[in-house]
Amino acid sequence: MALLTRTTQGVFAIAPTPFDNEGGIDFSSLGRLTDFYASVGVTGLTLLGQMGEAPKLSHDESVRIVRYVLKRTDLPIVVGVSAPGYAAMRALSTEVMSAGAAGVMIAPPHTLRTDDRITAYYEGAAEAIGEDVPFVIQDYPLSFSVEMSPAVIARIAGSLPGCVMLKHEDWPGLEKISSLRQMEADAAMPRLSILCGNGGLFLDFETERGADGAMTGYCVPELLVDVVRHTAAGERDAAHEAFDTHLPLLRYEQQPGIGLAVRKYVMMRRGLLASDAQRKPGAGLSVRARGEVDYLLSRLSRKDSRVTLPA
Repeated sequence: MALLTRTTQGVFAIAPTPFDNEGGIDFSSLGRLTDFYASVGVTGLTLLGQMGEAPKLSHDESVRIVRYVLKRTDLPIVVGVSAPGYAAMRALSTEVMSAGAAGVMIAPPHTLRTDDRITAYYEGAAEAIGEDVPFVIQDYPLSFSVEMSPAVIARIAGSLPGCVMLKHEDWPGLEKISSLRQMEADAAMPRLSILCGNGGLFLDFETERGADGAMTGYCVPELLVDVVRHTAAGERDAAHEAFDTHLPLLRYEQQPGIGLAVRKYVMMRRGLLASDAQRKPGAGLSVRARGEVDYLLSRLSRKDSRVTLPA
């Protein structure tokens, strides 16, 4: 399996973890989902992210999921290994990398408040997982309450060769992408691959600002592939037209608190998941909300023929 590098591009879809209605891992749905992602042209997959309900999994369950997907696909796999302490991070990283993962993703603990402490944390994380393990910085201040300036990202990238990618989820964050690319052009930092999250909500302009693609989990990943492909080809209008077609559903899915419920419900309606269940604690959609999502899907299917729903 190829490892992540500082020039990695494309779409890494963040896969939800399928559960049955009793809370057990649904490996049949996981296999079907993995095959689907490969069929729509994503570049890779990210497992055990926030939307993968990683904190609700045991260490053994996490390893089983990663090993299952690695045996199912040749796509490069990034694994979320964020943990309160380095010991758990090291243990999971060692297992998934030995199984063939392409790299790991590390989010900062919410207690970090200064550039020095952020840098020191990632230095300790790199030492814990091993200097030869490629890792992704997850920059998501809305969730983790940690503000990473371009300067601190440059410090981490410059001092740690294993830091090869930034998962950019700052909001608003377009100027941060431009700042980072300008710092690279000025030789103030090494190049980093930048893949963007936030459900793809700003992907249309993030790619124009210099992002290499997406690492997120919108319930119709075909759209993410389209935007990245059109932008790379210089087809600006095509990229924005595709994006605009999906914007109502994209916006609905991005609601705080129910985003995963929307995503899983749509994937169930598309025949990918047997159930939209989340492992407890986790809330599903109301009957009214399901009706709203069904309405959005019916409208989208008239404009994008790939969004077909089983009878």
